[in-house]
Amino acid sequence: MAGGPAAVSFLTNIAKAAAGLGAAASLASASLYTVDGGERAVIFDRFRGVLPETVGEGTHFLVPWLQKPFIFDIRTRPHNFSSNSGTKDLQMVNLTLRLLSRPDVQHLPTIFTSLGLEYDDKVLPSIGNEVLKAVVAQFNADQLLTERPHVSALVRDALIRRAREFNIILDDVAITHLSYGIEFSQAVEKKQVAQQEAERSKFLVAKAEQERRAAIVRAEGESESARLISEATAMAGTGLIELRRIEAAKEIAAELARSPNVAYIPSGENGKMLLGLNAAGFGR
Repeated sequence: MAGGPAAVSFLTNIAKAAAGLGAAASLASASLYTVDGGERAVIFDRFRGVLPETVGEGTHFLVPWLQKPFIFDIRTRPHNFSSNSGTKDLQMVNLTLRLLSRPDVQHLPTIFTSLGLEYDDKVLPSIGNEVLKAVVAQFNADQLLTERPHVSALVRDALIRRAREFNIILDDVAITHLSYGIEFSQAVEKKQVAQQEAERSKFLVAKAEQERRAAIVRAEGESESARLISEATAMAGTGLIELRRIEAAKEIAAELARSPNVAYIPSGENGKMLLGLNAAGFGR
């Protein structure tokens, strides 16, 4: 009978020890937190508020219930957003902007106090639209294409300056897409067609001018040839003309000789006799 109370007391002590160990383990777990690589922590204290120090990577201690860690990702992250802006000549342009941003680690407590953990989603779209509209309004629609590097540089400088006011660092700013409204695109297409028609008209005019000059040269050549022939005839008589006439007659005679429907009749009495015979034959 004496062993019963002793056993109960032993088991009670074991339960108390286990409860104490569990409470100690829970307290130790609540007193530790880990900051992974590429992250920083900001501590909120119930009595002092947000502490000004930023906690680096590793495992750290805090006072349970009294303090609470908030983890920031300080690695560079991409952001994309679009803006519909008006140009200097009142054309609407759609632009897409890509940003690579990260927080300024030294000012994480200020960022947490004023903006919270989602600081980039609250700041970057608004300042991006503001800067894009301000820069695009300085240029005509066609200048956004012809002077795109200059436009990108202005947008980048203005955005970096504005982001620094919110303790955000921009590692890269780029305009990835640029498109115009339907009306402007149609106007550009019509302008290109008109330019092509103008170039074709210029070609036709130049062609006609070349043909006119060629006709003048041919006429001058023929005139000079006639003048030379006239001078030669005046000096040497009509022998050259007679020679050309004989050559032409020879060519005609050669052509007629090759034709089976042509007969040669000699001149004089023989020819008359042949004509008479042929006529008599036809009469029969």
